[in-house]
Amino acid sequence: MSQPTPTPITAPLITPRLLWIALAVVAGALLLAYLVAFDQGAISRSGMYMHELMHDGRHLLGVPCH
Repeated sequence: MSQPTPTPITAPLITPRLLWIALAVVAGALLLAYLVAFDQGAISRSGMYMHELMHDGRHLLGVPCH
């Protein structure tokens, strides 16, 4: 007696919700990379604490800043 062949489930690999979550994560990562690597205080004008935090982040990531 042979076993019946299973029917494949056809579900989309990327749902619209997953696509929006992925786009939000990529946009957030790009914004964070910009703030750390290239901002130089243009957007992060919240005092010396934020400037020094971003400056240390540049050193940590190996981005030349001097």
